[in-house]
Amino acid sequence: MNISKLKEVIEDQPKFRFKQIEQAIFRDFVSSWAEVTTLPANLRAILDEECSLEIKVEEFKSDDGSVKILLELEDGLKIESVMLSHRDGRHTICVSSQVGCPLGCLFCATGQNGYKRNLTRDEIVEQVLYFSRQLKAKNEQVSNIVFMGMGEPLLNYDNVIAAIRLMNSPEGMGLGARRFSISTAGIPKGIRQLAREGLEVNLALSLHAPTNELRGQLMPISKSYTLAQVMKSLEDYVSATNRRIMFEYMTIRGINDEPIHAKQLVKLLTGWLGFVNLINYNETDLFLPSTAERMTSFKSILEKGGLKVVQRYSFGKSIDAACGQLAGKKKKKD
Repeated sequence: MNISKLKEVIEDQPKFRFKQIEQAIFRDFVSSWAEVTTLPANLRAILDEECSLEIKVEEFKSDDGSVKILLELEDGLKIESVMLSHRDGRHTICVSSQVGCPLGCLFCATGQNGYKRNLTRDEIVEQVLYFSRQLKAKNEQVSNIVFMGMGEPLLNYDNVIAAIRLMNSPEGMGLGARRFSISTAGIPKGIRQLAREGLEVNLALSLHAPTNELRGQLMPISKSYTLAQVMKSLEDYVSATNRRIMFEYMTIRGINDEPIHAKQLVKLLTGWLGFVNLINYNETDLFLPSTAERMTSFKSILEKGGLKVVQRYSFGKSIDAACGQLAGKKKKKD
């Protein structure tokens, strides 16, 4: 798809045509111009040729109802997106912001696959459109969008914000800003820029370690931006927006799930406007997930320390739902 090219293709058409096209793409979620009978047949033919609505994907379904896709871009590169369907009827779309990731976090399959390029605004939106089409067929809709897929969103800041603004706008999908969450490994410049953006999106920090030393062993970005620097930028963000922070903490067996780590985390996060999103690791060749007993103990220490904790259910194990896992396997097979 190439949404940006639409205005160029229909520049000689009456202005109301573009509104009809926006309605068709972002509200009716059509997958073919043939469905848009409000447009003249000759215009539909031109749009088919110049701005196809086809989204090329391989789809994988999990036993728990989650769906993962490998989406092929115009240049042949592939990215991953996941739809997590909750028991209460909500549908969360986890989107990618880059092809691969330059950060190289040891626990992340995406980082181990290398980095190719940033996604464009349209390529980000395309991921949400695909799932919106599937949900429309069931008279359901997207509830939330999280930038927690492949890539570091704040290293592709302009395109990520442009995508959010398009999906948030009345001319786009009209999704409320608070339905969007951006997860970052900690880019201070981007965090401060987001604070000035005027968008009430949610911000999450991929923390995963309570000390700079341990974080540096898992996340090379800590060599560029220390944990203290990242936390200071978050402090500035909260001061400017009065919005809470979600601290994502993924427990890895024997690495960051010991009682001492939980106590260090309490010390780090006491007094913050926010909560801990406790996630158990999806197994890879390098690391193992925590045991259920260790997870329970870890959560108990955090709560006794006064922290608010939400333990996230692990979706999609049967389809390698952790970002980068599936793309990595497909790449090896190819």
